[in-house]
Amino acid sequence: MTPLILLCIALVGLLAFGRRLRRTQLFQAPDWPGCVRGICYAPYRSGQSPHAHRQPDKAQIRQDLLLLSAMTRHVRTYSVEGALRDVPEIAEELGLEVTLGIWISEDSARDADEITQAIELARRYPCVRRILVGNETLYRHDLSLQRLLDALQRVREQVDIPVSTSQQWHLWRDFPELARHVDFIAAHILPFWEAKNYRQAATHVLELAEQLQAWFPGQPLLISEVGWPSQGQGTKRLFTSPAEQSISLRCQIQSLEEHGYDYCIIEAFDQPWKTAEGPSGAHWGLFSAERRLKLQRHGPVSVQENWRNALKRWLGGPQPGARGRRRLLGVSGAIYASLLLISHGQLSGLPAWAAWPLSLAWAGWALASLWLEVREDLESTWLPEQPRSFRPIRDAQAWRPPVAIHLACHDEPADMLIQTLDALSRLHYPDFEVLVLDNNTPHEETWRPVLEHCRRLGPRFRFFHSEHLPGFKAGALNHLLEHTSPQAQVVAIVDADYQVFEEWLYEMVPHLADPQLAILQSPQDYRDGPDSPFKGCCQAEYQGFFNCGMLLRNDHDAIIQHGTMTLIQRSALQRLRWSTVCICEDAELGLRLLERGYHSGYRNASYGRGLTPDTFQAFKQQRYRWVYGAMQIIRDHAAALILGHRTQLSAAQRYHFLAGWAAWLLEGCNTLLLGAAVLASLAMILWPQATAAPPLLLSAVPVTVFGMRLMRLAYLYRAHGARVWHEGLAATLAGVALYPTIGRAVLAGLCTRYRPFLRTAKQDRAPGLARAIGHAREELGLLAVIWALLGALLLRRGWEDPDMMMWTVMLAVQSLPCLAALAMALLSCWHPEQRRFALR
Repeated sequence: MTPLILLCIALVGLLAFGRRLRRTQLFQAPDWPGCVRGICYAPYRSGQSPHAHRQPDKAQIRQDLLLLSAMTRHVRTYSVEGALRDVPEIAEELGLEVTLGIWISEDSARDADEITQAIELARRYPCVRRILVGNETLYRHDLSLQRLLDALQRVREQVDIPVSTSQQWHLWRDFPELARHVDFIAAHILPFWEAKNYRQAATHVLELAEQLQAWFPGQPLLISEVGWPSQGQGTKRLFTSPAEQSISLRCQIQSLEEHGYDYCIIEAFDQPWKTAEGPSGAHWGLFSAERRLKLQRHGPVSVQENWRNALKRWLGGPQPGARGRRRLLGVSGAIYASLLLISHGQLSGLPAWAAWPLSLAWAGWALASLWLEVREDLESTWLPEQPRSFRPIRDAQAWRPPVAIHLACHDEPADMLIQTLDALSRLHYPDFEVLVLDNNTPHEETWRPVLEHCRRLGPRFRFFHSEHLPGFKAGALNHLLEHTSPQAQVVAIVDADYQVFEEWLYEMVPHLADPQLAILQSPQDYRDGPDSPFKGCCQAEYQGFFNCGMLLRNDHDAIIQHGTMTLIQRSALQRLRWSTVCICEDAELGLRLLERGYHSGYRNASYGRGLTPDTFQAFKQQRYRWVYGAMQIIRDHAAALILGHRTQLSAAQRYHFLAGWAAWLLEGCNTLLLGAAVLASLAMILWPQATAAPPLLLSAVPVTVFGMRLMRLAYLYRAHGARVWHEGLAATLAGVALYPTIGRAVLAGLCTRYRPFLRTAKQDRAPGLARAIGHAREELGLLAVIWALLGALLLRRGWEDPDMMMWTVMLAVQSLPCLAALAMALLSCWHPEQRRFALR
């Protein structure tokens, strides 16, 4: 019982320390005015969604508008689809004015119907005072600028009220020609998304409003979205609360009222369906989804400091100084001492000379793994106030040299490649060429349609086919480099399944005017995540790396290049070329460029979307290749990464490359330890009298580490990638399911010199149940071994001994990744539309 008592004491102490660490402050803010200029209104309640076509009824909309009429005389809508069609009629009865929204998307037929209905409503109801055609359409890449201008012209020709489009403030700056086709400027100014503190929001909104008026003098200005959420995060260092929402909104509204600006507050009610906008998307309402007021409208507001800011303050500021480092070392020492104290008196099962070193080794492994993984989360709290960024450059006079786009493929579906090429043909860029190399595809009927399509697309698309080209993807890319136009100064890499956005090259290439910036990377993104639960798990799992890890590495000029959606200086690539030895040729090239003094950059914005793996086997193969390639890089670049020999890598760059792969290395260690645990369990079963259970510390440490890693994964994906809680769970499931694969890849990568490139199959046939289970056969075999040992241990040794109890718990915990792998395999053959598993 001693360990349990000590554990309870430690937990109570941590809770007390956490409460003491956080502070509560009272803030004075201007009172809420009796009537605000306007409020954005979406009518959906809990369980309702425009995506699922579950609409509120007319009575519910009337209740909502009656509630809002006590706070404003003007509401803004976003669409006229479904229930929103009734808003003008009810508003007319209640004496409210309406800014009518028209939702514009990629569906031109739906857009035409929406425009027709909006024009009819505007003509019928005098309460409709202005129209907004499209909401953030340019930001979401829903349609081109020309299509938006066409829609604006059509509406303006048929109504006699002011018409505009509602876009983020910076898009009015980036597309100044838009102002010539509208009757007023309608801009979103949301300081929360720009990492402004809630107390800075009012000043920021006012500055940008003045800037918009300076850019477009003489045109009326509507701040069509202004607000602050009550929950969630805007950046890695910005979290909010209902109290902060009240203070920020009250200050923003007073400032806008004093300067006479027209505005619409986003928004009336929380919208639980808005999962696509991240953790804060559902929480911008003045009222909850149940129509309860969240806002504190009068008097001082009590704000409790969040734990991240409290931790930064305790450690001595945004970057921990000497005092902060001493405190961290003290905490680590306390944890270490607690582990040893818990183990005291539990060492009778082994000779002391063996038990103590093993206990210390386990404890050291625990501290190292937890520290390296948690440090990334701590550093995300300490992001600089002005993080290193590569914003879009849309200046027409910017440097835009000829670009060569390289696409290497092997045995890819022709229809998928044709869609990729069609997207490339729509790129908004003055001078580019596309070189496609089909490498060693055995069947001509697979690649011949792609060749014909390249010919149809014109001379800037060139197709090559090779039947005996060595070097896998790296060899193909090197071959394309030899055929690239001499004028091309930038090489862009695209995978066969990626459909790029029109603005990719136009907005990103000008950054490479700096000759020392050799790489500019955009994240991998996926378009088929919603197709099935399995693909959703895969997509959610990827996001933690791109939304957290890559952002941190970008601040230290230490990004891991990951192939597709990357731009590379032609001169640097020509000098170093792709490595045909490492099966992660992209990450290896990126490291070699940094070793020679070049720089890299990362823009965390999607400029194209590909496809996730179709089967669990393909998902595992992809991760196996990444991990094996990382081990090759560590082994081949050990002198530079570990010792700093003959390299221009900074200490921060070396650390982030090694720390980024540390979790994989530790999983390899865990695989070895699991093998030792299996052998020890066999000995305890076969020779029960001669072999005692290892001391409790040896078993407790891996259980604790696994639990902490599980919680960290759930937090990481939820905070930095997942849009809703179940996406965080899905990402955690996918991540844990890969543990056995990662462990095998680490050991193979450190013990062998070379493994062939493993292509990740796309558009593969969905597996049947038997085939899907076969994709998890290694994990199922390990699961059977562990559970057999567990049953035998319980039968032979019982569960009375605390050491034996913890040992069996440890074995059970080690089986969880195998269960996760089985769950992922089963999900891969689940048909959502048929609500059943595919049997064939």
